[in-house]
Amino acid sequence: MSPTELKLAHRLSHRSRAVQVSIGRWLTSTTYTKKWLLLGTIIGIIAGLGAVVFYEALRLSTYLFLHVLAGYDVPTPASEGGAAASAHFARPWAIPLVASVGALIGAILVFSIAPEAEGHGTDAAIAAVHHNPRGVRMRTVFVKIIASALTIGSGGSGGREGPTGQISAGFGSFLARFLDLSPADARITVASGIGSGIGAIFGAPLGGAILATEILYRDDFEVEALLPSFIASIVGYAVWGSFEGFGPLFGYIGNYHLTSAMQLVWFGIIGIIGGLVGLLYAKGFYGISAFSSRLSIPRWIRPAIGGLLVGCIALAIPEVLGTGYGWIQQGLGTQLLHIPLWIVLILPFARIATTGLSIGSGGSGGIFGPGMVIGAFVGGAVWRLLEPVVPSLGHDPAPYVIVGMMACFGSISRAPLAVMLMVAEMTGTLSLIVPAMLAVGLATLIVRRNDDTIYRSQLRSRAESPAHRILTGLPLLAMVDVSDAMAPARCVLSRPIDRASAQDLLHERGVGAAPFVDADGRYVGVITLEALTQASEEPNGFIIDAAVDTTFAPIHKSVHLDVVLETLTSTPQTWAAVIDDDRQVIGTISISDIVRNYRRTMQANVRRLSELGGSTGISEIVVVNDSPLAGGLVRATSIPRGVLITAIERGRDVIRPTGDTVILAGDRLMALGGSNDLAVLSELASSHQS
Repeated sequence: MSPTELKLAHRLSHRSRAVQVSIGRWLTSTTYTKKWLLLGTIIGIIAGLGAVVFYEALRLSTYLFLHVLAGYDVPTPASEGGAAASAHFARPWAIPLVASVGALIGAILVFSIAPEAEGHGTDAAIAAVHHNPRGVRMRTVFVKIIASALTIGSGGSGGREGPTGQISAGFGSFLARFLDLSPADARITVASGIGSGIGAIFGAPLGGAILATEILYRDDFEVEALLPSFIASIVGYAVWGSFEGFGPLFGYIGNYHLTSAMQLVWFGIIGIIGGLVGLLYAKGFYGISAFSSRLSIPRWIRPAIGGLLVGCIALAIPEVLGTGYGWIQQGLGTQLLHIPLWIVLILPFARIATTGLSIGSGGSGGIFGPGMVIGAFVGGAVWRLLEPVVPSLGHDPAPYVIVGMMACFGSISRAPLAVMLMVAEMTGTLSLIVPAMLAVGLATLIVRRNDDTIYRSQLRSRAESPAHRILTGLPLLAMVDVSDAMAPARCVLSRPIDRASAQDLLHERGVGAAPFVDADGRYVGVITLEALTQASEEPNGFIIDAAVDTTFAPIHKSVHLDVVLETLTSTPQTWAAVIDDDRQVIGTISISDIVRNYRRTMQANVRRLSELGGSTGISEIVVVNDSPLAGGLVRATSIPRGVLITAIERGRDVIRPTGDTVILAGDRLMALGGSNDLAVLSELASSHQS
């Protein structure tokens, strides 16, 4: 870079930091409503634009690969013109080649630039919410757009919701980094991005908003994300509709009228079959993925082989190509009768196989869309088989196709409510809610019995979430400011500095990483010795910025230790820089600092209680070697009934105990109870077995 370019870059960076600081200050001081009106609007705009960009990229890719190169047109849903599929393949030999080449180019792009863009995307976005909401790189967003468009547009069996969800989550993660949002706000931001992006590209804002709260867990909801997701989804849908139109994806399907309770029997059958096929979808997809990962060939080759096999299958079953939404449209009308019965019966299983080959092999695309196709043809198959012999079934397959979509994917995604609402919005009808409740309920019971899910990053409940689990067992953290527990920063690196000088300073101070600040002393990120070793030197030493990890969350001096602990348990970080209002680094905080301060706070509370007197108090008890408590379960030991173990400190870890937690020698027990019971517990912990 020339000196002029360097000055311009520093000037832009300075202005960006000034905006960042001012918005961050406003967010920390304003009300909940104002904060999420602003953040939700920004998230919605980004999600809507991201959905539009990906959709147009996918349309262009489909046109170039399938229409121009392969001479074949896939059918489209009503909102995209409702065009029919080509009657035959103009160049059959080109279909496998096109599908393979598109997957190959996408895979090379992914594995050379952003390997985290591999797969269906939604799982990665869910994992980011739970473990590192600030850690989704922007390069992942752009790679995901291109790679998914190439994979699906060339004929790969995939949906467009997974890429859109990961794209929106990536922008939400960037927003969390840029504004230094708290861990709780960062999680909500990324979750809202997932829901608003998926809701926008499917034209289902209500379902998308509910999806943001439901898809994170198998058996729980992230209720804090509901209102922000409503705002983001409304804005995202408004942006999407302004470019692509506001109609339902599959048009307005005729209203269904339930006239007899016996009709529910047929929907119950669809629910049972849908749950079983949903289980097969999850097991088949991950089975193919596991088999692919064991192949001793380069990772970027595997999607190309998968694409080649998909293209070969498509020669016999063209319904497996692309998203398949156009084929759902065909199934919603009497056109279903023109599809050969053997195709209708085999398509759910063919889609399971081709989705595993396209996406499970390492390709980029979603699994929501194929799940819709699978469920739609489960419902369509039941109607085709029963319609000739059961007159009460009716002559319209649409109700059974719609309920099949809801039951199959709603159950295996462990998001039944969200999927029901999304499919209702995509078909413009709410008249099927009662039959859908029965079918989705039965399908969900089947899936729950087998304890499976298509999204393996889902946690069972909020109790398993790193952000929620520890804080419930350490209530005193919310009473202590980070400034009371932080330590002085042992090393701070500042611009300008070259790689050699930075390495020498880190070695001299005996640390493996340090905060990095700009020329004005404002926090930018963290530099590690490992990153410096991997970085290459360039003229002017400006490459030092490439070694800075900007996803490393700083902590403002005014927050309490519960926020700090949430940050350190929801990200890969074990420490964080503490900053003031001007983003100047004033210290560092680590998990060991928190544990040390928590112990000190507990001891102070114990002393205060003992001074005040009374029969109830808190005590900190260490379990010695050979204590009768060591090696036993919390519920099975001789702990007095009047004592509650609120937390166990084990080394540097703080554990929220359950009845099945094993007590080990050396554990420090935080106990609440009567003074006599605490005395008994202390004697047990300090005595030796005879």
